[in-house]
Amino acid sequence: MNLRKIVIAIDGYSACGKSTTAKLVASILGYKYIDTGAMYRAVTLYFLEHHISLTNPKEIARALEQIHVSFKVNTHNVSETYLNGLNVEKEIRKMKISNHVSQVSALKEVRTAMVEQQRRMGKERGVVMDGRDIGTVVFPNAELKLFMTADMMVRATRRQQELMEKGQLVELDKVIENIEQRDLLDTTRAESPLRKADDATVIDTTFVSIDEQVDEAVRLAVTKILTPVPTAVHAKQLV
Repeated sequence: MNLRKIVIAIDGYSACGKSTTAKLVASILGYKYIDTGAMYRAVTLYFLEHHISLTNPKEIARALEQIHVSFKVNTHNVSETYLNGLNVEKEIRKMKISNHVSQVSALKEVRTAMVEQQRRMGKERGVVMDGRDIGTVVFPNAELKLFMTADMMVRATRRQQELMEKGQLVELDKVIENIEQRDLLDTTRAESPLRKADDATVIDTTFVSIDEQVDEAVRLAVTKILTPVPTAVHAKQLV
């Protein structure tokens, strides 16, 4: 039996396990994983390296014309981020990028360019995409929408551990400050603010293991995949 492919949109706050869950769900279902947060981080890296002024629309537009973000699976079956053909996976995870990515991703020109790329990537369905506005803006008609959240201290501890595993020692207070700043910018920005889609299922990961949240996401996905859909709905566009 040929199973229909769906789009799974996972939104939510940083350090809630979005990316880890999305990667594992994609692997289990045999879907493509697209880390939209990494795309904005890659743009931020380019802007920092080329000293792009965030208040100069023409300079921003010219820079975006030179930016191409893609993903490749390495020999360990892990998706990595490429900026103009160069692997930038390690560089974009550093705190200096975390400290600027919300400002860069809040720019209308940046969001327009990245959303266009994201929609092209998900056009054929069979994708798991995580970010801040996937279920509300990028794919408002995605078959499955999840919204992930967690307690601040749990999120900060997780992010600190992630940084330590990458060889970056950052004080917990600094991590909390960074996350709180990002939350504020993400939820109050004019362009595509972070919010839960009306039809999204909330997954609070405060007291939930990665395995448990992945199991729940896969269960919900399989339910959607196996649910018969009227012909008229099949014809509906994702965006």
